[in-house]
Amino acid sequence: MGIKAAAGETYTIRRKILVLFGASFQIFDAEGTQIGYCRQKAFKLKEDLRICTDDSMTEEMMRIRARSVIDFAATYDVTLPESQGAGTLGSLRRRGMKSLVRDSWVIFDASGREIAKLQEDSVTAALFRRFFGSMFFPQKFEITTPDGRKIATLRQHFNWFVYRFGIAIHESDELIDDLVILAAGCLIAAVEGRQGGGSGGSILDILTP
Repeated sequence: MGIKAAAGETYTIRRKILVLFGASFQIFDAEGTQIGYCRQKAFKLKEDLRICTDDSMTEEMMRIRARSVIDFAATYDVTLPESQGAGTLGSLRRRGMKSLVRDSWVIFDASGREIAKLQEDSVTAALFRRFFGSMFFPQKFEITTPDGRKIATLRQHFNWFVYRFGIAIHESDELIDDLVILAAGCLIAAVEGRQGGGSGGSILDILTP
C-alpha cells in the first residue's frame, strides 16, 4: 500500500503503529511507492538497523550500524549488503554535547573525511521541542556542505497519530550518496524515537506498551 508523498519530497519514512516491541518503519519514494522497510529491535545496546527492500526483509538495501554501545555521541556506519559488494557508503556521528540543545550530526565519506553536517533548523525551535515535544513542534533538519550549500531538508510532518518523516533532496552532490541522506532520515526516526515520545513519537506510540 502506497502513500501520497508531499510535494518536493524524495523519500517518506512512516512508522507503523501498534508494534509491541521496538519499531517498524516503511520507506516510500517520491511517487508514494514503498521501496524499503526497517524493523528496529527493542532493548539493543548497539544499534544495528537493516534497511530491506520490503516487509519480508529477505533482501537488504543497506545497513546502519553503531560502532559502540548506546552512546550520545556514537558514530554510525552506512554500508551496502554483500550482494552489492559490502562497501561503506559513509558514516554519521552525533555531536554529543551540542545536541543537548540543538541536534547536530557530522556526515563523513567512506574514507572518513567530513563532507556535510546535519542540524536542526534553529536553536529556538529546538528548545521548544525539548520542552514541549516534537508532537507540537515537528522536527526539521538541514544537510549542508562545508561551503554552505543546502543539499537536503528533512522534516517531521505534523500528525497526531502516525510518525511521518519526509526527505527532500534539493541538489545532487557527488560526495554524498542519496542512500546516506536516506540513512540520516532513518537514524533520526529510530534514534530520536527510542529516546522518548517527545523526540519524535506520536500519541499511539506513547500509549502502546
